[in-house]
Amino acid sequence: MSCVGIVGGAALIVASCAPLRAQADCFGDLAGREVCLPGPAQRVVTIPMPSASTFIAVDGSAQRLVGMHPSSKRAIDEGLLGRMFPQARAIDASVAGVGADGFMPNVETLALLDPDVVVQWGDRGDDIVGPLRNAGIRTALLRYGTESLARGNLTLMADIAGKPERAKELIDWRAATIIDIEKTARDIPEARRLRVVYLQRAASGLAAAGANSYYDFYIRLVGGRNAADGLAGAPAINAEQIAQWDPDVILLNGFEEKLTPARIYDDEILSATRAARERRVYKMPIGGYRWDPPSQESPLTWMWLADLLYPEAFHYDLRAEIAHAYRLLYGHTPSQADLDEVLRVQINGDARFYDRFAASASK
Repeated sequence: MSCVGIVGGAALIVASCAPLRAQADCFGDLAGREVCLPGPAQRVVTIPMPSASTFIAVDGSAQRLVGMHPSSKRAIDEGLLGRMFPQARAIDASVAGVGADGFMPNVETLALLDPDVVVQWGDRGDDIVGPLRNAGIRTALLRYGTESLARGNLTLMADIAGKPERAKELIDWRAATIIDIEKTARDIPEARRLRVVYLQRAASGLAAAGANSYYDFYIRLVGGRNAADGLAGAPAINAEQIAQWDPDVILLNGFEEKLTPARIYDDEILSATRAARERRVYKMPIGGYRWDPPSQESPLTWMWLADLLYPEAFHYDLRAEIAHAYRLLYGHTPSQADLDEVLRVQINGDARFYDRFAASASK
């Protein structure tokens, strides 16, 4: 029988599921559909990349997660999550990865895993949802790209886990952090607002995040200006375009594992930008997940960037903030070596103002 109601005419993403017990748990997903489970899911598969780590953070465990996207697995292996939750390293990562930008579900693998629910993108077309529907696999769909959607995704993971109170706890932390940052950022004079570029791709070509992206959101949140705000999406650009913008700060994505600030400093054109001349090129940190996109750790991204852009205005003890956040998110207290790894001190350590994140600078 069908257990997903159609809301707003979203007929193309209706999913079917097995018969339910009388006491079903029903909740809305980010595609506006009602999803019903017989109870808190015991076997969960996530295909959108941040969702695996988000589910682990919400649930406080990796035990109910039985499948994830291969990119999620790489982040777990590269960051701290695999050490905080060693069982996460053994989770199946062959559930998707062909076609449709790597999000086409592997229905044969999913059938063997027998999940209670598969989390899939809800805004990337029916090609990646239809195979799940046709196989009778229950789905919950999410969307991505704004702070509102990030909070909705936390709520969705908590509903799947049967722990709605966890979503409130984590959303309250996000809201309080935004209020705290805005109190200081609003007093930064317009003439002192730094021009920032986030390079969504830099090791293989160049692409910059434009207006209305999540990167644009947090650059503006902390008082910066997105130098690429004339762009839509994250289109390919060239070095000459970046040189024309002449940003004060360049942020390098955390997805390209071998990417370092040397990519900018050693480039004939990019090395002439103000960001390069003043050693203000930073690779985004990685903890339980990469800090660039919206995730459960986003408030730490905002504090990190606020401290780097305006060290005279913001005074977060970021190492202490990370330690507090990891106890909240994961029930884990990171070591000083863990914090160095999260902040990529080895890569970013010689950049301007990065000494404020050294262990010796923490209270």
